[in-house]
Amino acid sequence: MTESTASIVTAFLDHLTVERGHSVHTLAAYRRDLDRYRRWLAERGIDALDRVGPSTVGEYVAALSSGDDEHPPLAARSVARAHSALRGLHRFAAAEGHCRADPTDEVPAPRPGLRLPKAIGVDEVSRLLEAAAVDDGPSGLRDKALVEFLYGTGARVSEATGADVDDVDLDAASVILRGKGGKNRVVPLGGYARRAIGDYLARARPGLKPAHPKLFVNSRGRPLTRQGVFFILKRLAECAGLTGAMGPHTLRHSFATHLLDGGADVRVVQELLGHAAASTTQIYTLVTVDKLREVYATSHPRAR
Repeated sequence: MTESTASIVTAFLDHLTVERGHSVHTLAAYRRDLDRYRRWLAERGIDALDRVGPSTVGEYVAALSSGDDEHPPLAARSVARAHSALRGLHRFAAAEGHCRADPTDEVPAPRPGLRLPKAIGVDEVSRLLEAAAVDDGPSGLRDKALVEFLYGTGARVSEATGADVDDVDLDAASVILRGKGGKNRVVPLGGYARRAIGDYLARARPGLKPAHPKLFVNSRGRPLTRQGVFFILKRLAECAGLTGAMGPHTLRHSFATHLLDGGADVRVVQELLGHAAASTTQIYTLVTVDKLREVYATSHPRAR
């Protein structure tokens, strides 16, 4: 009996969870992409993956880019992510004997468009911190520590919300960040971050009465969520009069960009960010090159 597409998708996601150690956020994205793919196949009467050929895969990828009555066109990066998800599914199905071959082998992966990270300036980071310092109560101390933590370490939001109190060593000026795929790294804590986190731990966190080891907690003493971090940063940005989107990744981008602007080696930045490949970090060098071009164009008498 041919295995159903739905059951293979479930087995594939279980494989990513147990064998590959993917994060819950990556798994959620894969689930959304594969559920849409499965529905698209069902609408065309394709009820098993062994009936999918290269032309079907190519048609689906093209449909993602063009959109339909129910879905708007996806951006190039989203199409590339969806293609990666279904390629993983088909490779898994072929390896497990559910299909004779992998049809995605003959369909080239779409090239995502280049998207430069959005960073804010050092003065804007200072304004963000000043907005947090207006409130000298427990929430204000936590918010200031959170901003200093994100900007001072380049942590992902999942690494910040997943950090335990014991992961922070104020004496050694370092913190353990628990990254993607179970890969941990130790990064330094600057003086500003150490003082802000120290104040938060001594003066604010005990009053919130948390019953768990997580570093950052909300007003009810429960672990701070990703959504909670986004809300805090959005509120602080509004108070500081900062325009444009503001989130944890903005501070991560700013961390990397400011390091490179200050002369840091890209390999060092790669290690601090926890990037598996240097090519991922290289995109930040484009930001600094753009800045150099801007300075050159406005400063050199022969630039125009």
